[in-house]
Formats: sequence, structure tokens, C-alpha cells
Amino acid sequence: MVIGATGSGKTTLCHAIDEHSGPLRKTQDMIFGKYTIDVPGSYLDNPWMYKHLIAAAQNHASQIVMLVDALNMREAYSPGFAKVFNYPVTGVITKCGQEGICIQKCEAQLKKTGINKPWFYINSNDDEVGIEKLKSYLFGLVLDGE
Repeated sequence: MVIGATGSGKTTLCHAIDEHSGPLRKTQDMIFGKYTIDVPGSYLDNPWMYKHLIAAAQNHASQIVMLVDALNMREAYSPGFAKVFNYPVTGVITKCGQEGICIQKCEAQLKKTGINKPWFYINSNDDEVGIEKLKSYLFGLVLDGE
């Protein structure tokens, strides 16, 4: 399950993980891909939706990926939010290749959210190396958990 604020790159990352080459569209509802669940940013933007997010994770996910957008460093997560999930939570900082970003603020947000290292840094939707490292890690977690 991929969670993040609106515009943080969730759908782009889900397409890369699922190896889907279709067009990107605004996500209106949860989209179940080959390996991912793409969660609309509105589920995170509206605290009253948290219960739906948590319930969906419990029913459908085996791990959680939380994104922090390096261009929009708005604190999207409540302190300790990652701890509500019963599955491994992985932190990803997106849009790392842009000018004017502060990786340290993004890392601080991941720490405050309760996400332990390793964290992954994705430069863009064509960052094959970063995405492959993330996929190897996530798929390794699935294999280790079986």
C-alpha cells in the first residue's frame, strides 16, 4: 500500500513497481495494481479518512510505503502515524533530484512519523536505479515474511 500527500508521486511509483506503462491519472479511489494499492492523497489529507486507510491496510496490504515529497515538505503525517500499521513500513523520499530541496527535513519527517531506516530516495519517474533498489527491498520483505 502506497500512502502520501496529494502530488507526492504515489501513482507514478505504483506504475513503476507494477511495471504498468499506461497513462497517469488523478487517483479518485484506491486502485489495486499487480503489486500495489495506490491510495488517493485525500485519504491522508483528511484525518476522518484515517480509519478507512487503516482498515484497508489491515484487509489488503502486506506492507506500507509512505512517501515524503522533497519539493513540498508539508508535514503530511501525524507524529507516530506509521506505528498504527501491523506491517512493515518503508519510507520513500520522492523528487530528490530537484533544486531547492532539503533532504534533512524529509528525513526528519520520516523519523517523526515513526519510520525506521532504510529509507529510499527517488529522483524522478525515470529513476530506474532508485526504483529497482526499492522494489528489491520490498519484494525481499515479502519473501522473508513467507
